[in-house]
Amino acid sequence: MASLKDVAKLANVSLMTVSRALNSPERLKPDTLARVQAAIEQTHYVPDLSAKKIRGAHASPRTIGVLALDTVTTPFSVEMTLSIEETARIHGWNSFVMNMFTDDDPDAIVDLLLSHRPDGIIYTTMGLRQVPLPAKLLTLPCVLANCESEHERVASYIPDDENGQYAAVKALLDAGYRRPLCLHLPANHLATRRRRQGLNRACLDAGIDPDTFTHTYMEYGDQHYRDIPSVVMAYLPEGRPQFDSVICGNDRIAFMVYQTLLAQGLKIPQDIGVIGYDNMVGIGDLFLPSLSTVQLPHYEIGRQSALHIINGLTHRETTRVESPFLLRDSSPHKT
Repeated sequence: MASLKDVAKLANVSLMTVSRALNSPERLKPDTLARVQAAIEQTHYVPDLSAKKIRGAHASPRTIGVLALDTVTTPFSVEMTLSIEETARIHGWNSFVMNMFTDDDPDAIVDLLLSHRPDGIIYTTMGLRQVPLPAKLLTLPCVLANCESEHERVASYIPDDENGQYAAVKALLDAGYRRPLCLHLPANHLATRRRRQGLNRACLDAGIDPDTFTHTYMEYGDQHYRDIPSVVMAYLPEGRPQFDSVICGNDRIAFMVYQTLLAQGLKIPQDIGVIGYDNMVGIGDLFLPSLSTVQLPHYEIGRQSALHIINGLTHRETTRVESPFLLRDSSPHKT
């Protein structure tokens, strides 16, 4: 990789002149600037932005450091980091992502993140959760995306899970369903508790006791998605469903439900209505019939989190980002 010295040698100027061409081009004569720019292009020199930042150059773009806990390794919330990068670029900022896995030493990863001298930090997680926040992160503007702090009061942008589930269940009840089978995510998940609150509220608004529904909670761990067919079959004695619809904790559960119901010769939604949650990236539209589901607003969470840093916002509140219900073909329209 070409260095600053290579550019200076080719342009026959000093290192200071090359530095001025990069940081204060208006201070150079037009012919000198053109010669340096030609040398930069010819050598394919790439400015060292981190070094410029350390030297305090004002011309270098500001940077958002993204601390990603299990985020960019999954297809479900990749939109969040994509949105952060796109929003940063639109506003003339840079961004970089530092992955942190569950077995990493958090202090070491945070030190590595800070060594890149970001102007602000976004801490993201895969799946809504509460996280311990390393004190060092609070030395810079910091915001949480798709997570909340266990102890510190820090600005957070999270899905509005309660209202998302409320809208989905309300649509199901408005369509005339009264005996749903509710297949929840693990009971200890933060999102599960908030979605259950939304379900309860939709039922009470409709004059229905939510405890009259059948509720089951998935065990923790991806391997337990394979338990879903047996759970559904337990309420299908001799192929006769004891439910008229299925409220799924996420689209992956809905995928297993589809396979089970269709294998039993049941039609969706003519026999059984199904609603999911997440609107899985690249998958939600591939269900046949198309799956009614709630949109997890990962892209919007990333955008608002980036703007929090870019615009220098100082509030420390939790912002619940709208999670809209997407009515498709797996649940009929209101009767």
